[in-house]
Amino acid sequence: MPSADRARHDAADLGLLSPGWAGRPVADATGDAAVLAGIVLFEIALATATAPEGTAQRILEAARDIDPADLLEGARRDGNPVIPLLGIIRSRLDESDAAWLHRGATSQDALDTALVLVARDAAGILNEDAAVAARALCDLAEEHAGTVATARTLTQPSTPTTLGLRFAGWAHGIAEAASAIRVASIALPVQFGGASGTLAATVAQGSPGDGIALAARLAAELDLAEPVAPWHVRRYPLTRLADALAELTAAFGIVGANVAVLARPELGELDDGAGGGSSAMPHKANPVRAVLLNAAARQAPLLAAQLHQDAATVDERPDGAWHAEWQTLRQLLRTAGGAAATGRELAEGLRVHPDAVAANLAAAGPGLLSEAARYTDSPPDDPAGYLGDAAELTARLVSATRKELA
Repeated sequence: MPSADRARHDAADLGLLSPGWAGRPVADATGDAAVLAGIVLFEIALATATAPEGTAQRILEAARDIDPADLLEGARRDGNPVIPLLGIIRSRLDESDAAWLHRGATSQDALDTALVLVARDAAGILNEDAAVAARALCDLAEEHAGTVATARTLTQPSTPTTLGLRFAGWAHGIAEAASAIRVASIALPVQFGGASGTLAATVAQGSPGDGIALAARLAAELDLAEPVAPWHVRRYPLTRLADALAELTAAFGIVGANVAVLARPELGELDDGAGGGSSAMPHKANPVRAVLLNAAARQAPLLAAQLHQDAATVDERPDGAWHAEWQTLRQLLRTAGGAAATGRELAEGLRVHPDAVAANLAAAGPGLLSEAARYTDSPPDDPAGYLGDAAELTARLVSATRKELA
């Protein structure tokens, strides 16, 4: 490739050190090109709602073929990518059209709306993967509703349980988190407040209330929620989404942690179907999918916490807290999106080894039924006789999960 293009490629973060999301659809959905497209969408929507007919189309044409790399120097100089982007677009417009570009808006309006659009699209991708994963686990739960296994508490054998109940619990956790993400995504609002969140520029060109009405038109044009007021320094739409994303990675992290333990050769009850290799030990089949889910579950809470920290703001536009959000939000979306895609593969490829489950159950010995001896005069001899409501609980969890995903 030409040297300039090679230099840009070499500088890009393609995810070499982030195998959890590298190459996944969520990577493209949250990339610089997607952010750039979101900013342009905001400007087109604004022109559509305010400018003479044909202006929005000419702005769109002027925004074509702009490479995100062309904005880097200007973004560093001006503190955000919107300002240099507007400069390029204006240079391609005649004076009358340029007058309508970004009219009444501020950089935060464009960038916040772009990031909301990116977040909405990424959430849609990862929720689809999460739904498939949850349904696959429901299928496994129903298949293994009667497969008796050793429950373990504080790492030690406890009482009998079933694989079905375990799988159903994993599925329900994923489905609940996916539902929280859907709710938070639907509530993501357009941003439009002007320089200080008063909509003064729009009102100056018309009359009181015009700015609020314009925000409503922008929300409709972009299929986003209409906010009560500009939310420049009220970042709760993002923190609510962040909490839901962290919940999803935790739900998948439970799956990953359990599969990684149960895939150990000394237990051998499950494997994640990945069979990752080792550079030093050819005999190994590492549970790579489970490992990646574990990694995501450890990263996401800190990213969500960073967004909460950034939500403590000052003035009508903070000095750095807003800027700190951008990459953090993108990384959280990528982490959760990668976990959902990996979790889907794991759930669809998960392999159960019933012989190992039965052997471990037998090895646990009569201790599995020690609780039963405390509560009945005739404790069962077979672990299958001490499962309580496991079958009904499994059915309830599966039913609730499928209803949540419907």
